[in-house]
Amino acid sequence: MFLKRFRRPKPTTDAEYISAYRATGDLAVLGELYERHMELVYAVCYNYLRDEDEAKDAVMHLFEQLVTDLRKHDVQQFQPWLHSVARNHCLMLLRKSQTHPKAVQITGATDNDTEDYRMASLSTDETDNQLLDLEEDLSRMETCLQTLPYEQRTCLTLFYLDQKSYVDVAELTGYDLKQVKSYLQNGRRMLKICMSK
Repeated sequence: MFLKRFRRPKPTTDAEYISAYRATGDLAVLGELYERHMELVYAVCYNYLRDEDEAKDAVMHLFEQLVTDLRKHDVQQFQPWLHSVARNHCLMLLRKSQTHPKAVQITGATDNDTEDYRMASLSTDETDNQLLDLEEDLSRMETCLQTLPYEQRTCLTLFYLDQKSYVDVAELTGYDLKQVKSYLQNGRRMLKICMSK
């Protein structure tokens, strides 16, 4: 048994890592897979939460969530799926923080205090609506992103989601700088058209 495990080839693709983790339940395998995408997860979390410590906590919670999620769900495209999971986790955290506004003591409250409480409730409702709008926009964007040609989709993902520079994108994809800028420009245009439909 030990020799069989020892001979098993080391995973190289996301799909191989997922398959190996689902077969063995080995957290080290899952850890290696997650490490490959940790920068993306942190970037997504920081983008929503705007706080370094909260984003780091979210990254850790998301790993714990993957321990069970990847054994339950048959994930074909890991990176887009992980991006959605991270986004939804952050939106849930934001909603939770909005549904627990600081308590206002009603006992002996003045009219101004009551008005402040009403305004806080209103602003919470507005924030919930804004979060729902944002979630819809992001879902639409993800759907539209999948309709783009591979080159445009890859460049947009690296540049905006992974926050890589033009040079980084060129190095990671093998495209020259001129191609990268062209793919980004055309990709943005196509994305805008798709999202406005």
